[in-house]
Amino acid sequence: MTVKVRFAPSPTGKLHVGNIRTALFNWLFAKANDGAFLLRIDDTDLERSTKEFEDGIFNDMQWLGLLHDETAKQSTRFAAYDAAAELLKSKGLLYPCYESADDLDRQRKLQRAQGKPPVYNRAALELSDEQRAELEAQGTRAHWRFKLSGAAVVWDDVIRGNQKIETGSLSDPVLIRADGSYLYTLPSVVDDTDLGITHIVRGEDHVTNSATQIEIFQALGATPPKMGHHSLLVGADGAKLSKRLGTLSVAGLRDEQQINPMAILSLLAKIGTSDPVEARNDLDELIAEFSFSKIARAPARFDPVELAALNTKLLHEDSYSKVQTKLATIDADGGEAFWLVIRGNLNALSDAKLWMQVVNEQITPVIDDADKEFLKMAAELLPDTVDDDSWQELTSALKSQTDRKGKSLFMPLRLALTGQKHGPDMGAVLPLLGAAKAKSRLRGVAS
Repeated sequence: MTVKVRFAPSPTGKLHVGNIRTALFNWLFAKANDGAFLLRIDDTDLERSTKEFEDGIFNDMQWLGLLHDETAKQSTRFAAYDAAAELLKSKGLLYPCYESADDLDRQRKLQRAQGKPPVYNRAALELSDEQRAELEAQGTRAHWRFKLSGAAVVWDDVIRGNQKIETGSLSDPVLIRADGSYLYTLPSVVDDTDLGITHIVRGEDHVTNSATQIEIFQALGATPPKMGHHSLLVGADGAKLSKRLGTLSVAGLRDEQQINPMAILSLLAKIGTSDPVEARNDLDELIAEFSFSKIARAPARFDPVELAALNTKLLHEDSYSKVQTKLATIDADGGEAFWLVIRGNLNALSDAKLWMQVVNEQITPVIDDADKEFLKMAAELLPDTVDDDSWQELTSALKSQTDRKGKSLFMPLRLALTGQKHGPDMGAVLPLLGAAKAKSRLRGVAS
């Protein structure tokens, strides 16, 4: 069997880290098994779906490197869903219901008061043809429910192991709303069947839904794909992450926080697994290390601090060719030599702009009165041409002539030359500044 999986976002909002973790697991599983990855746009909600969000999904997936082998759009497949619905109706498995939301709410309250589970009571199945006709003549539009078998649905989950759901404890799910629009459940089954999906991998909040869909697959004469349900994301404190997902969109992490895509993917691939959380430089490494057997049942803790640390580590290793275009967009492209000097001291790529200013623009030296004579001496000792050895030669001479050492020797020089208390190795910075600029700053002249 050739593995084929799908990631099926709705274009009603931006992709966030919760979405991407599911997409990543599917993508890694497909690539680890020489399979195919389908990107399916679930746009049956025509009112809320937008072209802007759809374009955003494709852009985000491309930026992350999770390239698809095939695409599909549910909005082009309504005829297939209609045919499936008619087949279920002909089998008596899709039946019309006429209760309003208030009716159902009262029913549930009564059931709870009686100590019963709040499960739909199938009252609509007791209606006669005349009663249904009367309701429809009054303008009541039917919604359609799938009749569950009431039996146990059992499957070997590729992540959670053996699963068993008693459908007798579930309400018959609504597949078609009163306005005729489809909920997710039926179109997804039809698509997974027609498009040859072999494995459905998604969050554990879909376990019960999977039992329902397995019965729908069978009712339509299809073999259900294998199922896998991974744990959900929580915050670093263990609290639900759902309310904060809006601030953790892929677009926000990329455009506002300037996070490296491999930092995002490294974190999402490893949290909640038996592997240590470590930065990976490319997706091939994540593919080689991926296995469903490593995914734990406990919730995965997403910590922005951990993401920032991974991002910093990868930034320190980035080649100039990899960041050159990005540096140019923030006016911080000082060339390869400049990049190799500063990258180890950056927390974010935007920090490069500060060092571009330090090296190439005029700054006011930071000089304490007590250090003025010391710095003038440094200016006199500095040769007219500097190279990689000049810093060591300068500080050795100053140490010998002033008896200064440690912080009292190095910090006044750094502050005068860069205006910063911390930064790259001054032995590498000095040649970037050049002798003339360095001498001026040591003498207290803005340059």
